[in-house]
Amino acid sequence: MNRDKARKRDQKMTTPSPKSWKYRPYPGYDLPLQERLSSFQRRPEFLVFVLRILSAIVLRFWLRFYHRFRVEGRENLPRKGSFILVANHASHLDVLCLLSAMPLRRLHQTYPAGAADYFFSSLPRSLAAATFANALPFDRKKDSAASLEACQQVLAKPGSVLALFPEGTRAPDGKMGRFRSGIGRLAAGQEFPVVPCYLEGAGRAWPKGRRLPLPGRLLLRIGQPQHFKGTPPSRQGARDIAGDLQGAVADLAETRMGK
Repeated sequence: MNRDKARKRDQKMTTPSPKSWKYRPYPGYDLPLQERLSSFQRRPEFLVFVLRILSAIVLRFWLRFYHRFRVEGRENLPRKGSFILVANHASHLDVLCLLSAMPLRRLHQTYPAGAADYFFSSLPRSLAAATFANALPFDRKKDSAASLEACQQVLAKPGSVLALFPEGTRAPDGKMGRFRSGIGRLAAGQEFPVVPCYLEGAGRAWPKGRRLPLPGRLLLRIGQPQHFKGTPPSRQGARDIAGDLQGAVADLAETRMGK
């Protein structure tokens, strides 16, 4: 009898009272859909996971057979920890190729930074960018400091991959432009590596201003990870990092051309 009383007493102590339990949705859940999609704090959903994986498989087949897409240097991608991918930017194909170079298991942890004024300017574009590419908005005009801080928050999550195009916009003539110092501000004094990449053929296959891509060969060359833990987070340090990474990407382009 005493045991039954003790068991009932323990159950009352361990079972939470309905009055004490309160539903707490994740931050931003009550925001309008477009604002939620544009947030760095958005949470993935199961349906989004499924759609993203299925679209990634279709994309890889399309790139392989329509563009004869190849990747060189895939072994240079870090297997563990967070890191940044930086590449030249000549076409919308750039993002698709970088995503296709990543293992499917890391697809949901890979975040291409997309121009907020373009990819998140309307609900259809926001849905496509967030669902299929897992893109996160980067304000390249008004509040880049806040965008860089958000990028740091993403990289603080173990195993995250941030894909950036330091030129800031697509090069209309296919020639690589100057890398902006934002990438340097992001990487200076940090543990995570930065992996330079060069994509060849994207500007010809899908040039700026064309609605649909042309069949053209694409090659993504991935270089050795670069480390900038010892570089001071100063204005000059940020410029030095941007210059070093621009040179590393240019070297990848020259290596390919020399073959």
